[in-house]
Amino acid sequence: MSGTAHVSIDAIRAARQRAANIVKTTPLDLSATLSTLCGRQIYLKLENLQKTGSFKVRGALNKIQLLDAVSRARGVVTASAGNHAQGVAYAAAIAGAPVTVVIPAFASFSKVAATIGYGAEVVLEGRDYSEAYARAVAFAAERHASFVHAFDDPDVIAGQGTLGLEILEQLPDVDTIVVPVGGGGLIAGIVSAVRGAGSGARIVAAQAVGASALAPSLASGHRVELAAVDTIADGLAARAVGALPFEIIRNALERAVEVTDGEIAAAVLLLLERAKTVVEAAGAVGLAACLAGHLPADAQRVVVVISGGNIDMNLLDRIINLGLVHQGRLVRFNTQLPDRPGALQRLVTCIAACGANIHQIAHERSRPGLPLTRAAVTIELETRGPDHIVELERALRAEGFEVESATPRDRTPISVPE
Repeated sequence: MSGTAHVSIDAIRAARQRAANIVKTTPLDLSATLSTLCGRQIYLKLENLQKTGSFKVRGALNKIQLLDAVSRARGVVTASAGNHAQGVAYAAAIAGAPVTVVIPAFASFSKVAATIGYGAEVVLEGRDYSEAYARAVAFAAERHASFVHAFDDPDVIAGQGTLGLEILEQLPDVDTIVVPVGGGGLIAGIVSAVRGAGSGARIVAAQAVGASALAPSLASGHRVELAAVDTIADGLAARAVGALPFEIIRNALERAVEVTDGEIAAAVLLLLERAKTVVEAAGAVGLAACLAGHLPADAQRVVVVISGGNIDMNLLDRIINLGLVHQGRLVRFNTQLPDRPGALQRLVTCIAACGANIHQIAHERSRPGLPLTRAAVTIELETRGPDHIVELERALRAEGFEVESATPRDRTPISVPE
């Protein structure tokens, strides 16, 4: 283990004993489709099937079970964007400890409802995790309760490390493990387990571009705190990696990579379509990194940690649409037509001849700045992929339509095997 900070393999093994008959040993599935796409064996470690829907229950359970009877009676407090909240609430219920969770005000409604369902008192406060955390720490002091940190705690990290032990038992010859990173507790636990067990498997950290504090921290040699975070992967929306996780992982990673929200959405969509697996955006970040080509060139047996599946159904629709755009299967065009009978029909006929399907269409005759003889049209189409979009644009221009794409093109197409 690099540096002076560490979590011992003995602590991780003891955490696993405490979790026996409570925490699930989740499946490790080899995906033929994803292996073909990535050119190597891709195994999915499905923590979305864990109790409470994510890996977070592992660390929360270990921390709370280590509290003495007096501390349990005083209760526990935590801050979370959702998954850790559910893990702490579930673990506290098992231990018979009262629990209060401070959740950012704009957190997923489904995660808030689930946390309440596990018996927690929920306080909605703060714009993001960092502000919720500050309130939770103050709240714990006021009540003389134990604070259960989401990632910057050795007992929590030891609990998360049990996932690393499972991976090594399920695939002893794994050579690369890809882990989504927010505050860093999960990857610190996996690094501790893998290195403590004597495995040489490489660890790749994956973050969302809009919440990427790890890469600049590694580059500068000290923790960097972001001014703000902005990503669909709300479970990774920490402004900084925790102090203890950073010390554990800073010299132990193969690489730290970033993926865009479009790449994350495409990974969520791919898991839905081909793996029949519901995964939240944060849980799909590791797979997004693989699909974007961020694996080491010689990686052959790759485990991708699918860290959670607690996705808000209202958000899922938006993520699917973003994923379709990223894959070139949904595109939006702007154009202008002569404001006379038959003009719109001519446009629609051309689109139909190209085999595209109209998803939505908006026809305006009174837009500010629009000539009285023209009509503005915005049309959203279902397409087969980027090549089909190019074919469609050429056909429209050949028929005299001036089209402007309103869809971003900075995407890497994913060709999914049949």
